[in-house]
Amino acid sequence: MSTVESIKRDKLNTLINTSLLINSNYSDLSVLLEKIVESAMDVVEGEAASLLMLEPDGERLRFEIAIGPKGIEAKKMVIALDGIAGWVIKYNRSAIINDVLSDPRFDPTVQKVTGYKNRNMIAVPMCIKDECIGVIEVLNKRDEKDFDADDLNVLELFATQTAIAYENAKHYKKSREEIICLQDQLEQDRGYHTFIAKSKVMNEKLELCRNIAASDASVLILGESGVGKELIAEQLHLNSRRVNNPFIRVNCAALPEGLLESELFGHVRGAFTDAISDRKGRFELSDKGTIFLDEIGDIPLTLQTKLLRVLQEMAFERVGSNKTLTVDTRIIAATNKNIEELVRQGKFRSDLYYRLNVLPIYIPPLRNRREDIPELAHFFLKKFSKEVKKPFLGFSPDAEKLINAYSWPGNIRELENAVERACVLGKPPYIEEKDLLLKIESSSFEPEVNYSNTDLKSAVNDFKKSFIVKILNEHKWNQTAAAEKLGIQRTYLSRLIKELEIKEI
Repeated sequence: MSTVESIKRDKLNTLINTSLLINSNYSDLSVLLEKIVESAMDVVEGEAASLLMLEPDGERLRFEIAIGPKGIEAKKMVIALDGIAGWVIKYNRSAIINDVLSDPRFDPTVQKVTGYKNRNMIAVPMCIKDECIGVIEVLNKRDEKDFDADDLNVLELFATQTAIAYENAKHYKKSREEIICLQDQLEQDRGYHTFIAKSKVMNEKLELCRNIAASDASVLILGESGVGKELIAEQLHLNSRRVNNPFIRVNCAALPEGLLESELFGHVRGAFTDAISDRKGRFELSDKGTIFLDEIGDIPLTLQTKLLRVLQEMAFERVGSNKTLTVDTRIIAATNKNIEELVRQGKFRSDLYYRLNVLPIYIPPLRNRREDIPELAHFFLKKFSKEVKKPFLGFSPDAEKLINAYSWPGNIRELENAVERACVLGKPPYIEEKDLLLKIESSSFEPEVNYSNTDLKSAVNDFKKSFIVKILNEHKWNQTAAAEKLGIQRTYLSRLIKELEIKEI
């Protein structure tokens, strides 16, 4: 009887559905592999399952996927090739073992660390072009049953599917990264940054930029230092009709008052001691384009009057000249200061504030959009890995946990600096926790929630998410135990995890 004929209809349907899944999505390899391994575990009626991948050194295995009661503990481990999984890798052969403890190949290391008792198991090699790159294991068949040849046949088919998914996803990722690199290079050559965002709030900000980009109304971008205000200004310009014209940046805090006036409006020869020739200012250079005035809260009161006139009439004079010049430019301003408080203190003109604040955009700090943190961290890792010529594959589990838990008071700028420093100090294949040089107290691992600048529904959802994550961590992500502690049904907890986009870190 053929392998396919021996497989029951329900198992065959699962295999078909898995094939459809493989061909539908390569964008998130980790999620795809987890679904395949989970399906394999269910089909052969196992209680736990894992996918172990061979490390680049060829001497160790790491848990790429670990599903089951002790999955979170197993995922932190890297093991030698001494056990059953190592035997499968070495000899490229499958194994059914219904009495694990009596098998001479059994290595108790994982069992000792996780505390999960292994009674029986199936282990099959995952191969690409006859090269064994990993092992799929399913542990402890339900109801104290033994694994059999049919289970082995099914699991070998799943291993083949997993290898196809892995290879296709690698090609997809490589092609996508090449395209992104080309796009990034093109944007960087034009002076623009890559916009990285996964959180709902930042994607909403991006959509807002697209919606208001067509307008010529002034925009005021508010937010802490390092949150990405300049990137939002770039997106406003790149999505506007002015995209093929200049995007001029001015840091109003970086120049003293005398130089700032000349920088903004230009000067004529002889206007002051060093004015040996006429010079165009940034407003003239931005004609038909966009001017971005960063740190607008630091502009002196004496210049605010002249800037207000530009906003109202698009007219000004160079320093030392009485000739009026006009421009067609869109003004985008940004500040990390409480500009309304500056208005109350008389340090910022109220009429200028109201002219700038036609379309306000608030950018939340990184700690309030934690979904962006891993995306940004991996982006910076790829960037700096190339610069320092070190082939890092990613972050270790402990480093990943620290990155996701840290509050990042310096926002994206601090995260970028931390990853760059880690790339310089660290050794491949992974960035370790110590390489990040982040001083953090244990209490800092509790996610920090800031309820300012949010509505009631968002604040409630933030609290729910934070509280559920805390309880899940306390119960090592055992949903049954966590649901009991929360006083809700397990099915309802599963739905909340999905709705609130809670992920294990």
